[in-house]
Amino acid sequence: MRLCFLVEEHYRHDGMPVEVIRQLAAWGHQVDVVRPGGSLLRISEAVRAGSHDAWVLKTVSGGPGLPLLEAAAAVGLTTVNDARSIRGVRDKALAAAIGRSRGLPVPMTYAAARPELLAEIPESEFPLVVKPADGSSGRAVHLVPSPARLAAMLPALAGEGMLIAQPYVPNSGIDLKVYCVGGELYATERRSPLHPDQGVRERHVPLPAEVAAIVDQVGAVYGLDLYGVDVLLGPDGPVVVDVNDFPSFRQVPDAAARVARAVLELARTGSEAAAAAFVPGGGIPEQPVGGGGSVGRAEPVRTSAAAGEVR
Repeated sequence: MRLCFLVEEHYRHDGMPVEVIRQLAAWGHQVDVVRPGGSLLRISEAVRAGSHDAWVLKTVSGGPGLPLLEAAAAVGLTTVNDARSIRGVRDKALAAAIGRSRGLPVPMTYAAARPELLAEIPESEFPLVVKPADGSSGRAVHLVPSPARLAAMLPALAGEGMLIAQPYVPNSGIDLKVYCVGGELYATERRSPLHPDQGVRERHVPLPAEVAAIVDQVGAVYGLDLYGVDVLLGPDGPVVVDVNDFPSFRQVPDAAARVARAVLELARTGSEAAAAAFVPGGGIPEQPVGGGGSVGRAEPVRTSAAAGEVR
């Protein structure tokens, strides 16, 4: 197979996706690597129907790779994950609205374009968790105990753009991170960014059945194939506090190989779906409501194939 990986500058040397790319190349597949943030691209030639079996994006919020992935989907190429699904979870305000409307246990969420607007949140909702709507990796996540503390923090929040605020869910200070790859779920526990003094070593843990059902529902709600979910075990049960497309998959056994197999299966399934929908002389087949050329989750398959690089 021929695959195109869009790798943002932030992840150029990151194990995910670098190790996945190496694994695919070792199996004999051709992998073209495009750096949308560090290359001059002939965009009209780079994105064209039939160029690759699948395009894969490892992005940061607001990075230049997502528009490229959307362009690939627009010309009928399979994308991993679906381009519209990525945008749906990268915007945390949008993700919260979608999740609650579809029955996921997502906290009540407020959104504000200016931090001073958060002062309108009723005092009864405090303490609050406040973070940027486009944040990632625990960046700029604040536990705000009171309206007075919020007022003192306004200067620090001023440069963060759109903000979201959610009532704090009482918990043990340990986050449960659940990864989905190849239709299988893997759970790890780690210290919460809100409780940095908690002495917790990140480790693989058993996955409660109730949490597994919620995480599987997350994939269906947002249309994701490879993803991670941050879950808190609150007093009223599990709560979804974040969803990530193509996460780090830390603590997942043989993560690079598992992700590589999943990418191959998604590419194969997408190619078969496109072939089935093709009408001679009819141009690009109509895309499903879920977005670009993404396909549903499936069991992985091992195959093999030479690597190249596009700069």
